[in-house]
Amino acid sequence: MNPNTFTSFDLATNLPAWKALEQEFKQKKDFSVRQAFKDDSERFEKFSFTLDNYDGSKILFDFSKNLIDKSIFDNLVQLAREAGVEKLRDALFKGEHINTTEDRAVYHPALRNQDDKPMSVDGKNVMPQVDSVLNHMKEFSDSVRNGSWKGYTGKQITDVVNIGIGGSDLGPVMVTEALAHYAKPDLNAHFVSNIDGTHLAEILKGLNPETTLFLIASKTFTTAETITNANSAKEWFLKKANDQSAIAKHFVALSTNEAEVVKFGIDPKNMFEFESWVGGRYSVWSAIGLSVAIYVGFENFQAFLKGAQAVDHHFLNAPLEENIPAIGGLLSVWYNNFHGAQTHLVAPFDQYLHRFPAYLQQLSMESNGKSVTRTSQFTNYQTGVVLFGEPCTNAQHSFFQLLHQGTKLIPADFILAAQSHNPIDNNKHQRMLASNFFAQSEALMTGKDAEQVKAEGAEPKLVPHKVFSGDRPTTSILAQKITPATLGALIAYYEHLTFTEGAIWNINSFDQWGVELGKVLAKKIEPQLADPGVVDNHDASTNGLINQFKQWA
Repeated sequence: MNPNTFTSFDLATNLPAWKALEQEFKQKKDFSVRQAFKDDSERFEKFSFTLDNYDGSKILFDFSKNLIDKSIFDNLVQLAREAGVEKLRDALFKGEHINTTEDRAVYHPALRNQDDKPMSVDGKNVMPQVDSVLNHMKEFSDSVRNGSWKGYTGKQITDVVNIGIGGSDLGPVMVTEALAHYAKPDLNAHFVSNIDGTHLAEILKGLNPETTLFLIASKTFTTAETITNANSAKEWFLKKANDQSAIAKHFVALSTNEAEVVKFGIDPKNMFEFESWVGGRYSVWSAIGLSVAIYVGFENFQAFLKGAQAVDHHFLNAPLEENIPAIGGLLSVWYNNFHGAQTHLVAPFDQYLHRFPAYLQQLSMESNGKSVTRTSQFTNYQTGVVLFGEPCTNAQHSFFQLLHQGTKLIPADFILAAQSHNPIDNNKHQRMLASNFFAQSEALMTGKDAEQVKAEGAEPKLVPHKVFSGDRPTTSILAQKITPATLGALIAYYEHLTFTEGAIWNINSFDQWGVELGKVLAKKIEPQLADPGVVDNHDASTNGLINQFKQWA
């Protein structure tokens, strides 16, 4: 696939709007959001947008506390136009091969297409296959949840263990945690990803082989870490079952490699497929989400898909000036490439979302951690941001000090649901949580100057220590409630935000060659660890470390 099909430029720095934004930054280095609010009483209305979800719920995205004015905003939108964001977006939704290095479509929106509308790749409507897998997931998840699927001794399943890594783990882990309120009370979900044997051992400690179901999540069914863990789980299971045929009742494959699945001992009827155009970090919408469907029920999984589809519709149809994910991506470019910010904080004020930042780390950094354009040139500008985060209010007592008074600019997203699933003590906890959500973004913007500190009676020597510069940018995302549809919408928002970044940087956001090199070298080193001889064919440091490990192991 010719990458020039999707781009009319090589380096973003050559675009006229990029140069205009460089001038904007030089002229407005001391831009004050505080002053902007004083100058414009309608600033909040101009820079905040409400997303209507499919179920009638709403999510408010407030961008007004960011370091932008109308001129900067207009130039950012113009940058998106010049970079061909709309053209690449349309190609995504048409199933074109926008993953140029692997010559593949990037078609996760088809996985959440609930409109019975044809969506095609290479001239073939993929929806019959997508719907077939969804129906299979519904049938299977219902049978586990209602107890009709039984283990080899006739007992119902009480524990589901998903064995995967990367997108085959991070998505299901995060979503099951985020939607735990909707879980079936007598059904537990567990996740194993780390090749460190401790991870599997600790999970298996409390489980009964007679009532445990394993989901082996690997597209190729050859992923080293996943298959090693799966074989160890099978060995643990067979110690009790002592019957190879029992595997069919306790192991399920989320894969496309039927030959390897059958060799493992899994009945191909219990194999859930997904296509080559489903990238790992976008796979929670596919059969990889089976653990979610089992844990919260297929109806809730379907609502999760529909929430994402609502954002798909918005991203595809809204003009750039009102396109919420596109605006989020443009702001990221503004801070990364013009303000020199290298990090981005996502802080959910919601305990259910405690794994959300970890999930977004893969989505963002695996997608846009690239230094070569789609036209095979090395960039002369920064690309991917370092994304991090923790749930608040915990985070306020760990790294928020750096946000408020540190020397680094750290743009932040704060996420809150107005309604709690657990309104403890007449909702006192939620009101306290919300007060912190509002106060932190306000404090980061307004700061506190020396005169205020002096007026509060601080000793002269302490005045500099109590000054807050303010004008620290935040985006506030306020949902009504964290429902399956809301969660789906939030994930899709960040997916399309990441897409917008990559389109402007002219990089392929959909391959991940950087994951491979270390894994390839590991395969060469592993046999050396079992060999008793001294290793001397690496650099001096690696040789020394390997040989010391072998002495101590």
